Amino acid sequence: MKFIDEVTVTVSSGHGGAGAVSFRRESMAPRGGPDGGDGGKGGDVILRASKHLNSLVDIRNNKKYPAPHGQPGAGAQCSGQNGEDFVLVVPEGTLVKNMDGEVLVDMTGIEKYVLLKGGRGGKGNAFFKTATNQAPEHAQPGEDGIEGIKILELKVLADVGLVGFPNAGKSTLLSSVTAARPKIADYAFTTLTPQLGMVEYRDGKSFCIADLPGIIEGAAEGKGLGHRFLRHIERNSILLFLIPADSADHKKEFEILRSELEQYNPDMLQKDFVIAISKSDMLDDELKEAIVKELPKKIPHIFISSITTRGLTELKDLLWDTLNVPPAAAI
Repeated sequence: MKFIDEVTVTVSSGHGGAGAVSFRRESMAPRGGPDGGDGGKGGDVILRASKHLNSLVDIRNNKKYPAPHGQPGAGAQCSGQNGEDFVLVVPEGTLVKNMDGEVLVDMTGIEKYVLLKGGRGGKGNAFFKTATNQAPEHAQPGEDGIEGIKILELKVLADVGLVGFPNAGKSTLLSSVTAARPKIADYAFTTLTPQLGMVEYRDGKSFCIADLPGIIEGAAEGKGLGHRFLRHIERNSILLFLIPADSADHKKEFEILRSELEQYNPDMLQKDFVIAISKSDMLDDELKEAIVKELPKKIPHIFISSITTRGLTELKDLLWDTLNVPPAAAI
């Protein structure tokens, strides 16, 4: 399925139905009093989050979402039928914004959100009967609904986000540890959109890992895939930095990646970091020792090879243990 992470939609709640002007006209009561019923309420526009969706592609195909209007009231104090609520199902983790960028709601941990309320139905003339006005000849119109243009922006929800330069081996790693089958090729920017996969761990446990498009220098300023990529990292608990064994400077590569994250959002530096040296089947012990000396001392590291599967079991253990550090131990 094609991944779509931003869609602009027009949504509108339903108008309220008009109240009725009516009088009883029966054989036994030719001059009966007012009996106009109230109009029905217009339908709300409701967002519902689903864990089973991971793209906005279905919403892109239809960008107008109106809720039904309420029906007008009738005689014999019959109220008009309420307009049905319109429910728009979005992936969990979707942000909803106004056109000026104001965030209205983050659909993370929220099952349902009323985005636009429908208009109230108008009161029928029976409502306006008083001791001094026994035959009111007016009723309320229904309230108008609300229309707005909203931006839906999806940030991928995953436990682990793969971070690295283009062609660092992220897609190959994802296909090796999950059932996901991302496009893999030996050139930059093979991955243009996030790919999600579930890592099956021990005793039926699992966690979600995301292969994210590669960072380049200047990504925080919008170069390359820029902000469209970096925003997806904000939701990951762990950032797994993938640096290839044949990198010219492992330390510099890590520092560039870290700097781009910090420039985009300094809060990213509060996440758990893990460094994996990919393509390590080409290294001997002496080269590994040289690389270790370049890496930050306080960040756990591991040597892996997605082709030979060397180190992948240990990597799963490291990620699982990091994800499940007890709160007291993390302080």
